[in-house]
Amino acid sequence: MFAATSPLCPAPTTTASTTVSLTCTTSATVLPRAGAGGTARWNGPVEHGGACDHAEVCSGARGKVPDVAADSDPPADAAWNEAARDETETERLDRNWNDLLQELRVAQTGVQLLTGLLLTVPFQSRFPDLLTHQRVVYLVALGLSITATGLLIAPVLLHRLLFRLHARRPLVAAGQAFAIAGLGTLGFAVVAVVDLIFDVVLGAAAGVIAAACALAVFAALWLVFPMVVRRRVG
Repeated sequence: MFAATSPLCPAPTTTASTTVSLTCTTSATVLPRAGAGGTARWNGPVEHGGACDHAEVCSGARGKVPDVAADSDPPADAAWNEAARDETETERLDRNWNDLLQELRVAQTGVQLLTGLLLTVPFQSRFPDLLTHQRVVYLVALGLSITATGLLIAPVLLHRLLFRLHARRPLVAAGQAFAIAGLGTLGFAVVAVVDLIFDVVLGAAAGVIAAACALAVFAALWLVFPMVVRRRVG
């Protein structure tokens, strides 16, 4: 355990009547290590904007930052990232968040276009000609598309609400859950749209067959194939 008043935490401040001391502690061994090119770099907690990092606990007049080290990545993954990428825990979380944002941008474009298209359908001239079950399918598709939109945009709002709270780890975990749920909901929305289109053009039987084929394609590409690759890699 490392405990000292160092550059990681503000120096004690003294007034005319009292002295306020700060103690900065961390659960990890704080040692410099060699970075790229053989230069030594700090591998311990880093102060950002006057507050200790998420793996650190500062106690004193400035309050206390919760320790979330218990929710750490698997040791094997953390060790691999440190050895292969020479990155700290904070750098790894930042990279995970940036990767997630890139993936969400791809999904958000598609789901927003689909939702916008479905919202205009009732204003088309042929919409009153739809049968009752076709209108039900349409409403199901619209509901799923709106839900997927909310799920895929939720990490952005969560990031705003957790801004400067040093909560990158729960932010990445929640974003992962939202992304998976949103993509799954988007897949079901597309299946419902396929059912509706084929039903209107070719009939109810064709709609069911087309929807089943679309569901099989999404299940193979979005579930079965990734799980096979994950099993092989793991």
